[in-house]
Parts: sequence; structure tokens; C-alpha cells
Amino acid sequence: MRQVSRALTAALAAMALAAGAPTPAHARPAAESLPGAPPGVSGERLPEGWRAEGGELVWSSPEPVGTGGARVEFRSGERTLGIPEPSPDHRTFRLRLDRAKAGPAGELRAVAGARRLDAAGAGRTPGRRSAPGPAAPLAPLPAHPVDPGVPGKHRTAVGEYTLEPVRLPGYKEPVEMRATVVGPTDAPGKRPLALFLHGRNATCYEPGENSAGMRWPCGPGSKEVPSHRGHLHDQRLLASQGHVTVSISANGVNAQDHRAADAGAQARSSLVRGHLARWAEWGANPAKAPEAVRATDPADLSKVLLVGHSRGGEGVNRAALDSVSPPPPAENGHRGPVDWRIRGTVLIGPTLFGQNPAPDVPSMTILPGCDGDVSDLQGQIYSDGSRGVGRGAALHSTVYMVGANHNYFNTEWTPGQAEAPAADDFWDDEDPVCSTRAKTRLSAAQQQKAGGTYIAAAARLFLAGDDRVRPLLDGTGRRAPSADPARVLTHALGGHRTPAILPDAPLSVTNGRVCRQITTSDTDACRPADGPGRSPHFAPWSLFENEPGRHAVTARWTEPGAPIRLTPKRAFSLAGSDAVALRVIVPPNTRGTRLDLALTDASGKRVRLGEVSVDGLPGSGLTAAHWAREIRVPLKAAVGAGVDLRRTKSLELTPRGGPGEFWLMDAWGWRPGAPAVRPVPLTRVDIGRLTVEEGDSGARTYRVPVRATGEGAGVIKLAVRDPRTGTSTVRTVEVGPGGSPETSITVEGNPRYDVDLHHEIAVKAVRGTAVGSASGGVLVENDDPMPAVTVTPVADSVTEGGRLGWRVALSEPADALVDTRFELLPVSGGAELSTKDVDEEWLAGLGGTADPERPLSADAFSLWVSFPEGRTSAEVSVPTVADTLTEPEESLRMRMSYLKGHEWVEGPLLTGKAVDAPRR
Repeated sequence: MRQVSRALTAALAAMALAAGAPTPAHARPAAESLPGAPPGVSGERLPEGWRAEGGELVWSSPEPVGTGGARVEFRSGERTLGIPEPSPDHRTFRLRLDRAKAGPAGELRAVAGARRLDAAGAGRTPGRRSAPGPAAPLAPLPAHPVDPGVPGKHRTAVGEYTLEPVRLPGYKEPVEMRATVVGPTDAPGKRPLALFLHGRNATCYEPGENSAGMRWPCGPGSKEVPSHRGHLHDQRLLASQGHVTVSISANGVNAQDHRAADAGAQARSSLVRGHLARWAEWGANPAKAPEAVRATDPADLSKVLLVGHSRGGEGVNRAALDSVSPPPPAENGHRGPVDWRIRGTVLIGPTLFGQNPAPDVPSMTILPGCDGDVSDLQGQIYSDGSRGVGRGAALHSTVYMVGANHNYFNTEWTPGQAEAPAADDFWDDEDPVCSTRAKTRLSAAQQQKAGGTYIAAAARLFLAGDDRVRPLLDGTGRRAPSADPARVLTHALGGHRTPAILPDAPLSVTNGRVCRQITTSDTDACRPADGPGRSPHFAPWSLFENEPGRHAVTARWTEPGAPIRLTPKRAFSLAGSDAVALRVIVPPNTRGTRLDLALTDASGKRVRLGEVSVDGLPGSGLTAAHWAREIRVPLKAAVGAGVDLRRTKSLELTPRGGPGEFWLMDAWGWRPGAPAVRPVPLTRVDIGRLTVEEGDSGARTYRVPVRATGEGAGVIKLAVRDPRTGTSTVRTVEVGPGGSPETSITVEGNPRYDVDLHHEIAVKAVRGTAVGSASGGVLVENDDPMPAVTVTPVADSVTEGGRLGWRVALSEPADALVDTRFELLPVSGGAELSTKDVDEEWLAGLGGTADPERPLSADAFSLWVSFPEGRTSAEVSVPTVADTLTEPEESLRMRMSYLKGHEWVEGPLLTGKAVDAPRR
């Protein structure tokens, strides 16, 4: 479990422990300013649903959450604190706290993707307001004459196979080897193979119950959720067109991946490659194949397409990378030969937590415009993150599907179609774009038809090399009629593109600016200043809120006519290109942003290329609709004017019409076609983890194992996060043949009790590298005993109106927060103090009320005493109130316990009593 800010809990304890003297500790007293908080937050309490206990930050939800693709994160405002550990029912999430600053209590957030989960802002995107209403639906694009969504002529067979479960590194329980096979029965020769991997969803359900959970294996009376059967509609389409298809089950990974640093990517890769290895064996010896495999035409494993949904997308991306550049043996769940070739991947609403796409394997990524799970649409990085990393020939297409949600691509996640309980993942039925009543929202059947059509398009392009379908995927602006009425937009990188304007390189901008995609700064950030939604292009990298080397160009104007001139440090070549292709973002719901384009060569000769018009996508405050449209302008005018396209100096975009704004992601020279791609192994980088003891004195420096394998040279980004401050540093590092970048962590020893500290390290490919295990670091384990905890009475017998009190003490100071808990228990005999016998304000601090009158133990209240760093003494007290009633002696019982490591240790049983004041 990752560790973050224990300063928050220390601050909560400071609410009860005034400096210099022991004072009473209550459950939830008014707060002082928290460490790192701006002025004006004094008096805040933890928001509803949040609590701090046992050195952990805890958030609870009334409903299960976090069973989908997006990871649940704790944040302070927009800053990520860490990834909490879920309870088995996924209602409670705990994050171990360390020395970093969590910030103000009022800025705490529980977030999945771009969606806020906690009660204070459930379902809302922090910092964004909803649009008053969407623009009209986008007009349909021209129909393409080649429609891959039309079923083929082949007869098909359907079957399933189940093999012995496999053990995967880091997973306690074996993972199933189960799959559904659909393939043609009358197609000639060996047929291309498409393998489907479903995403992360609930794994088990009880028939008749309207809920499902994350358990493995499933318990008595429950059944497995058959997520692997949810792509039968896609499989049947591909099989009718001559492809053998197999959809594999991954419930065993889904139920256990919350403990994996990579959220299960490597395990899913191993599972995929394990199935492919079996298919390779069956191809060599068909008699050993299961009946479902023998019933279809034989598969050609030199032509494999991997299709992954949600976390399955990240899994098949890793499988493609691992098939070219094998992982280290300790992490490799499949160690046999690679007897297959991955020709392309299809990634549907995918995650990409590590942001390391397989650069030289063609890909198509579907971004659902109404994704309520992976709602930041981080799958955009499969295209953007490939730029400049590999050879650049592989086409990386992004398909934005307006009105599609996350779940409905899988029929087993779709209400009315699923065997197990299922739901619409988009949570706000008042949203103007994505509610079920919105004109822009797709039905389940429409979404599934559109998804299958574009999967089939990728299969034809990547497996058969049919360039006729490329205009459906590469930003040309054509539609497949079978996908109607869905509005599907595309752009792409790679293929026959040559770089022109890349904002990450030195660039001079007139009447605009280069902005940073990932930064906490408001002055140079790319993020939209106002308006609905956010941008998939600006999805942050892991826990790092600042990342150098990711830029765009942005410009805003109130009056048209002033050219935005982009001049790279070096001239660029457009020779051999048919057009200039630009990826341009305009604000959602806008129409007709007009830009006039011109080029100037190194000699100063300028030519106007023509005017383009760009429309924004339908968007709201809950969508990630700041997405780049691809626009192309022919270069015929430049050729006719004698401009030297081999030495182009600058590109101009002149606004026409009213006020506007845009973000330019990049510009390229473009010509049609897709070059042949043959991936070659790049220098592979895998980062490891060390576990070390703190030591009693001195400083020790540890080198984190960063393994680089391969013959080439490359460049990576290496990020290190300091657990004491929560800040990160990112540097660019060169890696060479057999080399390993120097990554050292210095640990200061001392003899005081402390928490374990995680120094998190992450790696990201920049050029010429393939990154497998992208996160690691150093875990510094505390090796000092916890101080002894003692409790002595201060006043355990008082007259009504007095304060019952006990002093809690540590035998010595600690460098970690020490938590103690006092549980109120029923008294064993006689009268018990009631809610009417104690101070109302004190009771309100526990979350209780006096009425109706009841014993104090009835609500299972607990009192907490926390010792921040260096403190050794505090008091726990119960203030009683005087009344005019004649009553017998009333008492209370409390059981003290304290947290030692991750276990609660039971302490002494305490009693106190209050008697009537003498009557006059």
C-alpha cells in the first residue's frame, strides 16, 4: 500500500493536544489550520464520510465503488495523495499516512478518473462547472464506401474451453484459464486471430441479489460474472469476416490487482501470452486442442490482433510490448517462446496508468465521450505518448465516440443484457450531453454496433493490410454507415507523417504561447481557464502533478486578424507530403472556429494554403471533451508558388470571425497510406523495489534497481517522490546498451519509532525505449519498537458537573503518529451514564445527540487520543453535567487499545463514575 500524508492525522491530533500541556482529547473537535493549508481554513472538520484513525486516512461510501477500471485516488484539491487500499466490499478505502502534507481538510477528495466520489461533490469534476446545455449534435461525416461493419459470408461456430488455472507472480490465488471461442468454419487456409480481454468489473454475484463483489475464488452460493462472454457480438462479426476469435476471462486478476503497483497490467499480459502460447501449441498439434478450438478453422498466429477493454486495454498493450521485448523472469508469468506476432491492438475506454504505450505496434483507441468510469479518457496517451518514442511508422489512431459510455461495449456489463447485476456507469441523468434523455447519448445497441464496426476496421487494416479502411481511422473525416447514428471522430499519429511543429521542441510563438500540459502553475498551464470539462490530452502521469517535456500551443483572441505564428528553432521539411495535418482543440459546444493557414520558407517566401473550420465536441462539466480534431490543408498552393518545402521556416494560423480559443497539439506533413511495420526490440527498462531497514544512526544510500536490457540507446523520464514532503522531481536520463541509470535514495537512521516510508519512483519512455515495470522505489521499514502506552486516572470519580479524566502517556517520544482508542462499553451492573448526563457540545463532537436519551455505549462511540511526533502525554476526558434529579451512582466503562504496526492491541479496561451533588 502506498503511503501519504500523516501530517493530516497529526494535525487532527493537535486539535486535541495544545502545545506544552496535556489537554482533553475528543473525537472530532474543531480543527486548527492544517499543515500546508492557506489562511482561512481554521475551524474545519473532516468532510462527511472521512476520518483519520490508526495512522490512516479513511473514506467510506454507502455504496460499493472502485470495481471498475479507474483507480480510486485520494487527493488534496488537484494534488494526488496516493492510492488507498479497498475493503473487501469496496465501501471503505484506507491510505497509510506518512510525513507529507495532506493540506486542508476541506480540500480532501476521493476521485476515480475525473469523477469525484465523496459525498461533498459526488459525481462532479473538481474545478469545473456544467455547461448550460450542449450545442446541436455534430453533423454526420461523409460516408466511406468501404464499411467494415457489414457481416461477412462465413458460417461460424461458438464454443468454450477451460484449462488448469495458472499462478502469476505476486498473486496469491491461481488465475483461471477460461475462454469463449468464435470462428469461421468454411474459410480457406489459416485465419488471423483476434484475442479479447475484458476489463475490471465485479467478479462474483449471488443469483437473485442486486449486487456483485470483488472476491476470488467465488464463495459458496455465488457465481462468476461471465465478463468474457460480453464481446460475443464483436466476435461473431469478426468470425463472419474470416477471423478466429477468443475472449478470455480475467476475474482472478480483477479480484487481486488492487495490491499490484501496476494495477494488474503485467498479470494481464502474462495471462494473454499464456493463452497465445496454448494456441501456438494447438497449432502445432491440433489433436490436443479443446473441442471449441478444433471446431473452427485453424488460426494464423503470425497475424494476431489484441482487443482490450478498460484495464484489459492496458493489459493487451503490455502483452504487445512484452511479446517484442520480454520482461524480467521474476515478473514474467509466461516464459516460453514467443510463437506469435502482434500486428495491432484495439483499446476500448482503456487505462494507461504508467503512460507507456507499445510504440511500434499499431493501435486504435476508442474514447467513449460519456465514459463514467475512466472518465479522464487517459487512453488518449496511447497516441500522444507514442510520439517520438519508436520508429514512428506504426499508426496510432484515436477514435472519439460521442455519447458512448464505458460499460456498454461489454454486454455482460449492460443492464437488460447481462447475466449478473449491471449498471450504466455514467452517473448523472441530468447531464445535457450524457444523460439517457440527451440527443447525443447512444443506446446500448447503437454503442455496441458502432464499437464492433470500428474493431472490424482495425482488424482489416492491421491484420489484412487493407488500406481502403484507413480513412475511417486516421483523421481523414469519413464515417462507416454501419456505425450510424453514432458520431465518430478520429485523429492519428504515425503512418506516413513527418514532424513539422512539435511544441515539446524549442518553438517561438507570436500572439500565443507554449503551455505546459501537466503543471500546478496557473500562468503557463494548458488547462482550460473556464468552460466545461477537461482534456484527455492533459491526463496526468501517476502521482506527479508537474511533468516537464509535455507542451502544446494555445492562443485566445477577441478580435480576428492577428496571425499566430509558430517558428521552430530549426526549419522543417514538408517535401513529399500532400497536406499539412494539425491536431487542434477548440472549446466544446463551439461551432465554426475559422483559421486561415499560411507557410513561410527559409528564404522568406510566404504562401496562403487556405481556410479551415473547426467544431468543438458536445461537452459538459462532466466530460473530457477538449479533444483535438484533425484538420488537413493541401500543399498544392505552396508547390505552385515555388515555396521550398524542404526548408519550411514557420506556420501561421490567422483567426477569422468572432472571439475564440484553440490549443495546437502538433502539426505534421501528411500523405496517404500506412507503411509496413515490423517492431524490433528497443532497450527495455524495468524499475524494481527495495525493502530496507531504517537503522539506528547515520545515513545509508541505496541504489534502486533499474534494469535496462537491449542493444540500443534511449532516453527516459525518471521521477522520484519524496514521502516526507509529497513533492516530486523529474529528470531526463539516457540509457545505453546494458546500462542502468543511477537512482539513489538516502535513508537517515535514528532510534525512534516511525512509520514505514515509501520513496516512489516511476519511469516513462521518451525515445528509443520500451518501459515495462514503470513504478518502483524504496520501502524504508521502521526497525524501532513502539513506545509503551500507559493510562492513569486523573479523576475517575466525580460529582455531577465534573470532568472524568485519564492521562495517557508514551514511554518515550516517537517520530510517527501513535493512535489510541477508547471504546465505550455497556456497564456490567448498576446505572450507566446517558446522553443526558454529558456535555452536549462534547457529544456532538462524537457525532451524537442527547435525544432520545440512551446509554452512552448504545451508539458504540469511541474516543481517540493521537500523539503527534514528539508528544508523550495527553488526556482523555468525559465532561458530565449537573441536573436536579435524584439519581443513583452512574458509571461508564471503556476499553483502551492502541495501534501497533497494522494491528490493534488491547489495553486496560477503565471505569469511571459520577454521583449526585450534595443537596441543600
